[in-house]
Amino acid sequence: MEPKWLVLLAVILGLSWFAETQQGLKPGFYSSSCPKAEAIVRSTVETHFKEDPTIAAGVLRLHFQDCFVQGCDASILITEGSGERDALPNAGLRGFDVIDDAKTQLEALCPGVVSCADILALAARDAVALSGGANWSVPTGRRDGTNVSSSPDVSNLPAPNDSIPVLRQKFADKGLNTNDLVTLVGAHTIGQANCSSFQYRLYNFTTRGNADPTINPAFLAQLQALCPEGGNGSTRVALDTNSQTKFDVSFFKNVRDGNGVLESDQRLFGDSDTQKIVKNYAGNGRGLLGLRFYFEFPKAMIKMSSIGVKTGTQGEIRKTCSKSN
Repeated sequence: MEPKWLVLLAVILGLSWFAETQQGLKPGFYSSSCPKAEAIVRSTVETHFKEDPTIAAGVLRLHFQDCFVQGCDASILITEGSGERDALPNAGLRGFDVIDDAKTQLEALCPGVVSCADILALAARDAVALSGGANWSVPTGRRDGTNVSSSPDVSNLPAPNDSIPVLRQKFADKGLNTNDLVTLVGAHTIGQANCSSFQYRLYNFTTRGNADPTINPAFLAQLQALCPEGGNGSTRVALDTNSQTKFDVSFFKNVRDGNGVLESDQRLFGDSDTQKIVKNYAGNGRGLLGLRFYFEFPKAMIKMSSIGVKTGTQGEIRKTCSKSN
């Protein structure tokens, strides 16, 4: 993993101005109303992380899934009705207990001040930092949505079998470009997936009954051992087999070498535009040993966490994250 000072330098050089310009949000929004807010979220995430480092990926995915449906308004946390939380693409989501834990502490200290949407954004940043990735200033000031989310709303979520054109369009619909797409997929460096998400690649993928030819043969054998044909598909497999709990550029090296687990991940190397970014992040040429990824990831996260935010008098500050007031 790259030295921490390089990661810190990348963030300091490029993010201070960027964080000030996102949808009326600003870093330090709670500096007066609840000065310990960010510290409480960080300590909460750290406590859960020490018990189970893989929870970092769960918290990060929770924020991503929330932002892609109705914007970053914590609608993913609502349990009322048939919400997005229960939709099939969100099966296996983790990290709800982390957010609830932080919210309970914040309500005791600063009742009705800190939104669940901001807790999600802060916790996602902390999950990355605790895993060895960059640390950045998170613009805050989001308010929680009041509309109960619904399962059909998740149709625009990226899927593991999406083609690059489909992924490009889904990200473009949220104001994110191709660079943001590849950068945010880099979060898979600490991700996991059930065998059921990619098992179809391992057996009878082609008309001749062979596996997906884009998979490195040696890696194919490993995946087949983990996900045997006819298995129930519930086994969880790391999306970055070299450093599962480390937020680094190993994921991009895996994609470059044909070791991508999800079809959508491996397809990044089959498209000329996304392939250039993958190579750059993996450390080739001007990639500066992967340093560029550490610089670009916080920028992409700040953009993503500004999708459809509610600020000012919009929405509400939920007392309990799982239900509207």
